[in-house]
Amino acid sequence: MSNTFATQRIVLASSNRGKLAEFNALLADSHFEVVPQAELGVDDAEETGLTFVENALLKARHASRVTGLPALADDSGLCVAHLRGAPGLYSARYSGSHGDNAANNAKLLHELEGVPHEQRGAFFICVLALLAHADDPAPLIAEGRWHGRVLDAPRGTHGFGYDPLFLPHDQLLSSAELSPEVKNRLSHRAQAMAQLHARITELRT
Repeated sequence: MSNTFATQRIVLASSNRGKLAEFNALLADSHFEVVPQAELGVDDAEETGLTFVENALLKARHASRVTGLPALADDSGLCVAHLRGAPGLYSARYSGSHGDNAANNAKLLHELEGVPHEQRGAFFICVLALLAHADDPAPLIAEGRWHGRVLDAPRGTHGFGYDPLFLPHDQLLSSAELSPEVKNRLSHRAQAMAQLHARITELRT
């Protein structure tokens, strides 16, 4: 297993432009040649899992099986305590239309209308799954959580998804007001990637 993830080509099992941009930055200093699945003719996998871990594995196995390459997949979302974890797994299609950020944000604001700020706690979660091959029985799993609260109006133009509504703990700026460089040091995806890097380093030693 120690050489499983040596310098090599890996398919990134995502078609989300925002995620791809962040992965490009987060993986810039890695030893991998990372290729988005669309460049290899891979369609999105059906996300039928009941947890972020299950969905990340589904996406990674699908991309790896189609391409024959090792695969890295991300499943992530926003979990709001007052809404019992919603939008959660359905973050990208909360409003019913997949990837409609404006509609998803509008629905979230509607669901939290009148809820005081101290009850608007939330966290972004990212689960990464890295598979050596489609039938890998021991994939590397990493998780990051970024805690904060949901604002009562959108702020900022950076990022994607719910970034304009998310105020991280210990920050005065929303996720969408932070520069990409700062967000990529603090975010759930950055935390998960750092954990994954550490796991890979352990395997290489």
